[in-house]
Amino acid sequence: MDIQFLGTGAGQPSKARNVSSLALKLLDEINEVWLFDCGEGTQNRILETTIRPRKVSKIFITHLHGDHIFGLPGFLSSRAFQANEEQTDLDIYGPQGIKSFVLTSLRVSGSRLPYRIHFHEFDQDSLGKILETDKFTVYAEELDHTIFCVGYRVMQKDLEGTLDAEKLKAAGVPFGPLFGKIKNGQDVVLEDGTEIKAADYISAPRPGKIITILGDTRKTNASVRLAVNADVLVHESTYGKGDEKIARNHGHSTNMQAAQVAAEAGAKRLLLNHISARFLSKDISQLKKDAATVFENVHVVKDLEEVEL
Repeated sequence: MDIQFLGTGAGQPSKARNVSSLALKLLDEINEVWLFDCGEGTQNRILETTIRPRKVSKIFITHLHGDHIFGLPGFLSSRAFQANEEQTDLDIYGPQGIKSFVLTSLRVSGSRLPYRIHFHEFDQDSLGKILETDKFTVYAEELDHTIFCVGYRVMQKDLEGTLDAEKLKAAGVPFGPLFGKIKNGQDVVLEDGTEIKAADYISAPRPGKIITILGDTRKTNASVRLAVNADVLVHESTYGKGDEKIARNHGHSTNMQAAQVAAEAGAKRLLLNHISARFLSKDISQLKKDAATVFENVHVVKDLEEVEL
């Protein structure tokens, strides 16, 4: 499981940073990639990665500002050109209006897709659990921006315990079908009458990962709730230390406020994203240094960076 940042800038693209998009790569878990936001130029950034567009099965939109959605029509159309690969349906989750935006863009441009898009729109009254599969659950909650905007909490379900093969061999269990039965929780009896209890050879279930990905927002209690005990919190940092007033006026957060959210939520790691173009390369280390005085395990991400979870 990895997060790859396709665009880490705020508002408009710069030479160093494209606008908002990131990919949650779940290839080992479910052989899928989930996109969160799809700003202008996202498909160009994808060309610089190993991501295959048909592996993108779900797109989660935080809000309808252009720097988070203007890349959707282009990506969806280009995904249709994977003629030598199987065409698979795609789900888009987002605020009411995302369906109209996508379908209007495709209709006006005369674009035809050889796959279906399943839209899952929500408003303030239909948030909470928005997706559940056999391996993941996704929750959404409203944040505090200048328009309706949400944050997402992706929870991996607990992982099965692992089989202690060496211990089984030492107990005299021959490698083969019996291993499979024990892995499935079945007790077995060996030819010599030895009883093997499966529970003695399988570790306890391991807790799944929690990934919190927030849209644009002022500091709010909803951010903390979404990030409780998260393995990683991706939080916007449009502004820096001392910019609290301008951040509030524009519906954004500072690096210090993001660090406060991470600390209050008990998150394990904080990734600062959505960086204003006003910050030059030399300023990035200061953003991190200041935030680290509140929450130590913090990192300012850059375009195309890949973070292992």
